[in-house]
Amino acid sequence: MSHLMGLAIESLVALLLVWTIVYCRMLNKRLKILKADEQSLKATISELITATEIAERAIGGLKVTVRECDENLGAQLSEASDLSGSLGKQIAVGSEILKRLCDIAVAARATSETAAPARADAKSVVAAAQAFAERRRGLAA
Repeated sequence: MSHLMGLAIESLVALLLVWTIVYCRMLNKRLKILKADEQSLKATISELITATEIAERAIGGLKVTVRECDENLGAQLSEASDLSGSLGKQIAVGSEILKRLCDIAVAARATSETAAPARADAKSVVAAAQAFAERRRGLAA
């Protein structure tokens, strides 16, 4: 009986050893797969780090560009605003001059219909307009 018991224990130990060897092989295969996945993950992380660095440099360049555009645009808007004001003043002065010239022309027609020939009136209108223009130039300067 003791031999039979020893044989049973030895058989059980052998069976457990075989089962351990099979289980170790399965674990080895899984570990190889994990190692391969680890290498793939490391490559992906490396690519991600590179892409992030490139994006950070691009963002820095964009910030500089935006700052330069903001400065240039601000200067151009200020200049355009000044020019717009100046043009508005010049248009107002031009409108006033046109109104006065029209008044002179109306007055000249009225006097030409009642008095001397048209040629003399035209000369007086031109002389009055030139005097007016010279006076305006003196005020503008």
